[in-house]
Amino acid sequence: METVKAKIMDEDDIRRTITRLAHEIVERNKGINGLGLCGIRTRGVFVARRLAEAIKKIEGKDIPVGVLDITLYRDDFRIKRIGPGVQVTDIPFNPDDFTVILVDDVLYTGRTSRAAMDALMDYGRPARVQLAILVDRGHRELPIKADFVGKNIPTTGRENVKVKLKEQDEIDEVILVESGE
Repeated sequence: METVKAKIMDEDDIRRTITRLAHEIVERNKGINGLGLCGIRTRGVFVARRLAEAIKKIEGKDIPVGVLDITLYRDDFRIKRIGPGVQVTDIPFNPDDFTVILVDDVLYTGRTSRAAMDALMDYGRPARVQLAILVDRGHRELPIKADFVGKNIPTTGRENVKVKLKEQDEIDEVILVESGE
């Protein structure tokens, strides 16, 4: 059983955060030439699409957005012995010589980001790979650090950050929940 401890972000907070992240991405990369986004399924895809919309408002041009399925690249795939709910990876640009920004909703242990890098490398050799995250909750198990962070939310081992997005959950919010034991 989970208990909601706090509402961290509402719809307006998420919108403002994505706008800020879009500005940071454009500024740090000196524009969007040679830049592509890849959303990590599931909610990372929605965040990537929203980032692309925000970047278009800034730059007046579209930025390509890909969808990356990492199911077969996860290091817990064999441990959980769950059937591989493999979905489609669709990268509408050749990652070779691109700066590819991997996008996800929450950064926790770093294992999802590592799996995403492995999956991306099967599609090409990017010039650079950057990581954009809506929420960083800490507790890394691998040496992975996001280049663009929407919000840092320190958590305990019993707490979890849940991102809900309208495209999947019919509401935009980020909540902190605690599991009861």
